[in-house]
Amino acid sequence: MRVRITFNVSNRGALVPFHHQFLISEVLKDLLKNDQSDEFKEYPFFSFSGLKGQTRLSRNGLRYNSKKVTIVISSLSESFIRHIVALVLKQDTIQIAELIIHPELAEEEVSISLERGTKYLCISPLVLISPDADSQSAKEFIDPSLDEFSDFLYETTINRMTKYGFDIESIPEVQKFQLVPDKEYLEKIRSSNKKFARIYPVYFDGEKKEVRGYTFPFTLYAAKEIQDFIFTCGLGSQCCKGFGMLDLANSNPVERTVPFMNKSELVSA
Repeated sequence: MRVRITFNVSNRGALVPFHHQFLISEVLKDLLKNDQSDEFKEYPFFSFSGLKGQTRLSRNGLRYNSKKVTIVISSLSESFIRHIVALVLKQDTIQIAELIIHPELAEEEVSISLERGTKYLCISPLVLISPDADSQSAKEFIDPSLDEFSDFLYETTINRMTKYGFDIESIPEVQKFQLVPDKEYLEKIRSSNKKFARIYPVYFDGEKKEVRGYTFPFTLYAAKEIQDFIFTCGLGSQCCKGFGMLDLANSNPVERTVPFMNKSELVSA
């Protein structure tokens, strides 16, 4: 289940770092930690996007000029989604860096059928290696066209699906997993001296570590069960900290949304 939360902006033009996933992660973590329910305090099977809205680039980050911004939160657990979305909507004000926003409503993205070969966009950086095991390896660059890149993602995905409770052996052709990057896009980025792979901060109990994240379009060839899992729970490592969220290429998610939850309904309940 993928849900898009809309916020009203009270200080248009406010500055937010280019990479602000860790700031959103801290907000969500605090909401779950301070809630009386213990069920989802450490829940790892979800992902979320960055702030989406009209922005202007500056030297120090992004200036949000739109009246509204959105964040997409996604998980296989409908119970978790309902819980975290309700916690967000009940807040009067949320601050992300300098930006002050007020939650208004949530809309659900209608489920779609994914094919074995599906083309995706990264709407948050894709991380291959967790800094838990080897902080230096987590920052190393790996060419997306190499089999090694796909192998890391396959191992991480299978491990996460196993922990969630999937019977991996029952998935047909589960081992057929290959990520094919959009070569034209990568060549265009390289020729213009831009980057599709950067070092990003990630925090563990307040301790800052660093990972390499990738943002580029690609086609993933994998079993339907795997496609469904990564589309709702993210691809790669550190998804619950805001990495690895995907969207479909050549598709407008706003056109496939239906009402899900409204702030006024929660206040009056």
